[in-house]
Amino acid sequence: MVQTESLSQQAIASVNKGKLAFCKFLSANDTGLTGGHQCGIYVPKPAYSIIFDEKCVKGENKERLAKIRWMDDFETESKFTYYGTGTRNEYRITRFGRGFDLLKPDNTGALVVIVKLDDEDYEGWVLETEDDIDEFLDYFSLSPAETGRLIGTEMLSVDQQEEKKLAKMDAFVHALQGAFPKAFDMSKAARDIYNDVYDHMENIVQKPDQELLAWNNMEYDLFRRIEEIQYGDVIRSGFDSMQDFIDTANSVINRRKSRAGKSLEYHLEAIFQGNKLTYEPQVVTEEKKRPDFVFPGASAYHNPKYPADKLVVLGAKTTCKDRWRQVITEADRVKTKYLCTLQQGISPQQLHEMKSENVVLVVPQPYISTYPKEYREDIFSLAKFIQLVQEKTAV
Repeated sequence: MVQTESLSQQAIASVNKGKLAFCKFLSANDTGLTGGHQCGIYVPKPAYSIIFDEKCVKGENKERLAKIRWMDDFETESKFTYYGTGTRNEYRITRFGRGFDLLKPDNTGALVVIVKLDDEDYEGWVLETEDDIDEFLDYFSLSPAETGRLIGTEMLSVDQQEEKKLAKMDAFVHALQGAFPKAFDMSKAARDIYNDVYDHMENIVQKPDQELLAWNNMEYDLFRRIEEIQYGDVIRSGFDSMQDFIDTANSVINRRKSRAGKSLEYHLEAIFQGNKLTYEPQVVTEEKKRPDFVFPGASAYHNPKYPADKLVVLGAKTTCKDRWRQVITEADRVKTKYLCTLQQGISPQQLHEMKSENVVLVVPQPYISTYPKEYREDIFSLAKFIQLVQEKTAV
């Protein structure tokens, strides 16, 4: 039987053969839920070169045409547009033609990948399932917070803070002596480096949403640095056989997948500890289920005299387009389950299902605007969630 490639594998191959590539999560604005469907896919300014050779100038509009082959199936002659007059200052991909359904509202939160083959020809992919999204992000070692920019471009400047950061990352990597750190040690090292370089410990309490994203990005930077130092020379020197190449490639990809799993939980723990919340991770509940966090902890949860309305249960999933339902049955005593995610945007249908199942999303504040407008008031920022826990568990 011939095994066909998944959509994510096809998108990965497309990025690898292209000149430039860009990815982002489709927001409610992109999919027409805000009434601006004709505006097209918004392209953040740092990624302008995916559609124009030069940065556009405020005060004028600019546009050009190019062919995009979508999902290796059909083509659109789309328009790349810069709106620079009036109050607008934005880049967009527009004109997809009738019958184009990849920007339908249900695809809010899907990952769109745009690949530039040459000036006139592009390929486009829309990854809808969580498995496809995770496989794509893991392959390029991208966190959800690092989408919205060109893939494979370095974001580091050479100022003193960045030099200090690089030096500390290198010191950590060399101390590993060729080994890979455990997930807990990796996450802690990322926080330690970030806190030492940028000295914003107060943000754990004052700006927990921004701190969570900063730590997450630092961890991805650190992981990529480990890969570069430990694999760079091997890759540059070549391989003795195809099998050696395959073994090395598989090792890299598998480490990327396994590393990402617990990262969000560890960073959340540090946020909760910094805010002096009382909690326990991985508490065993009914049928040996293990929610990621129970506030204030196991003894309270299993004490029938402890009021159920003072218990808080939180799940943590980096992306949650499909797997959010797992949290529903993890704690029978608690009606409302909270789920923290770095997902940017989810379809109205899924959000409606979540609401009907009493699942409340906890999303970093900067990402809430990517969700359909009518559901944003139902979504908690991390700061709001922390306040809720403090109020419920106050003695």
